[in-house]
Amino acid sequence: MPVRDWLLGLSDADKKRIGDDIRAAEFGWPIGMPVCRRMKGHEGLWEVRTDLLDQRAARILFCVFAAEMVLLHGFIKKTKKTPKSDLDLAGKRMRGLT
Repeated sequence: MPVRDWLLGLSDADKKRIGDDIRAAEFGWPIGMPVCRRMKGHEGLWEVRTDLLDQRAARILFCVFAAEMVLLHGFIKKTKKTPKSDLDLAGKRMRGLT
């Protein structure tokens, strides 16, 4: 449960914002921008997009497996483009589901 462990290390305000967006994606699925976006070039991989305080951005990479939303990886975005290492890690975890 790497995303849960990552979330526990965040401030209460950040956890609430991220949790609200995860809930919106889960219960509003399929949902698009600005909350969710498909990751181009990574079949089946999506991101939950959360704007945090202090102009920071959090991303939760997830997939839908057996009709369930599976949270694969969470991180604070530091650049405009999602780092390849974060995409690769989420992809590896997604492939491990099958």
